[in-house]
Amino acid sequence: MKMSLRQLFAPALLAVALTPLALTAQADHHEGRGMDREAMMERMEERRQEVYQRAELSGEQQAALNEAHAEHREAVLNLREEHQARVAEILSEEEQQALRDAMHEMHAEHRHERGHGKRDHHGDSAQEMDAEETATE
Repeated sequence: MKMSLRQLFAPALLAVALTPLALTAQADHHEGRGMDREAMMERMEERRQEVYQRAELSGEQQAALNEAHAEHREAVLNLREEHQARVAEILSEEEQQALRDAMHEMHAEHRHERGHGKRDHHGDSAQEMDAEETATE
């Protein structure tokens, strides 16, 4: 089975192109929600402690795991900052925004294709609501 260069490299190029978008979208998603983020971190810590207790880990083991977790988190944050700086060297703010917008559009299309429309508090999907609005017009 012979593959063309385009077929060989297309998935890798797509992954490289989408990686900065995924990271920026994730960062954008959490902006302006400091209190929720703080509460989430608190809940995560509580759950971690519960897991440690259920696993019957010693205090020494817990401390070592907490340190490893903190080091990992810091490394990931540093890597994200480095990546964002690199993307800023390559693309202008407008180009970065265009990529974020394109990614959001593609994500919405993908969700729509799979039937994963967001639901309102009554359980109606966005697709069902759109269909009802079209029918009443």
